[in-house]
Amino acid sequence: MQRLMLTSKLHRARVTDVNMDYEGSIEIDQDLMDRVDMATYEQVHVFNINNGSRFITYVIPGKRGSKAIMINGAAARLAQINDRIIIVAYGMIDNKELKDYHPKKVLLDVKNDVVEGP
Repeated sequence: MQRLMLTSKLHRARVTDVNMDYEGSIEIDQDLMDRVDMATYEQVHVFNINNGSRFITYVIPGKRGSKAIMINGAAARLAQINDRIIIVAYGMIDNKELKDYHPKKVLLDVKNDVVEGP
């Protein structure tokens, strides 16, 4: 049997920009994506700590080192610049792997620098 488990998490990321005039997605600094093993076009859930909104979208890579977290398309109405958000991805994990399984998680500060995590 397999279970749907948390695989990646960017905790307390700060929204750096919003753009409604875009086809949709969340743009994340490629360095941050690499830290938690998020892939381009991977589905993610986004939880806005400031206003409680939640939405599902997909990831596109931002410029390395930019610390960018940009909400695009219709979801741009659900966040404002400087909002703190949680970005998570899930994957299917076989029961046999659960004993030693740990998702990749990082905690970010207000500059989107990694405070804790791999």
